[in-house]
Amino acid sequence: MVDWLDYKDAYEGGASRVAGTVKVLRYVRSVELANTRDILVYLPPSYPTANRTYATLYMHDGQNLFDEATSFAGEWRVDEALEALAKDGIEAIVVGIPNTGANRLAEYSPFHDARLGGGRAADYVKFIVDTVKPLVDSAFRTTGEREGTATIGSSMGGLISLYAFFERPDVFGAVGAVSPSVGFSRGAMIDYLERARFAAGRIYMDVGTQEGRPRDRDPLDARRRPAAYVQMVRDARDLLVRKGYREGRDLLYVEEEGAVHNEAAWAARLPQILRFLLS
Repeated sequence: MVDWLDYKDAYEGGASRVAGTVKVLRYVRSVELANTRDILVYLPPSYPTANRTYATLYMHDGQNLFDEATSFAGEWRVDEALEALAKDGIEAIVVGIPNTGANRLAEYSPFHDARLGGGRAADYVKFIVDTVKPLVDSAFRTTGEREGTATIGSSMGGLISLYAFFERPDVFGAVGAVSPSVGFSRGAMIDYLERARFAAGRIYMDVGTQEGRPRDRDPLDARRRPAAYVQMVRDARDLLVRKGYREGRDLLYVEEEGAVHNEAAWAARLPQILRFLLS
């Protein structure tokens, strides 16, 4: 029997740290990755009383989504954002998949980097599709269909989100690539996107204009030229447009002036991300 716990029963003091209903399945084993992790599921306010199914968002770095106390770099405040959006009729189930610390880079990277290693993304996506998604679909009222299934992450989590969307278009119908690390492994993701088949769906992509910029860089020079990180995200956006994604319709691209690469910036942009992907 699969035992989904209330957040307060899974983590001491957790009841006061999350908004709404968050369920936890402890110690889910990945055969592909030979490790275990908890899986977190946020349920929308109408879930107990509504006779309906819900779009489902699979989000990476799950320990950063709902609870500052469990995060390693700050909280996205996903639960608070969706509780507020529910007042406008925007609701979804969120599946938080925590990273496993030292294995994070390997699991989130589709390509091996000569200096940093990595390259286990295919196994990680298989874990989500073959293990996590069936557990969630059997326990909760998800749509179960690609049109109602999205994957969202930031930084390396944004990279794996883009990869999952194009690698498994039969499963994921939307993606939120937040400050994606498309420059990893000498920009191998750009080459991958160039070769990938067009996958119908919605793509959200963003970057802050101060991401990847040394703090001591001449501010006048910074205004003239974007950092390499920003330019690589722009290159990915341009490639997607060339593939046929229409900005403002299939593709929403955002550059936030002055924003840096951290959870606070991503949390601030989250309501806009959710409105686009769930509308």
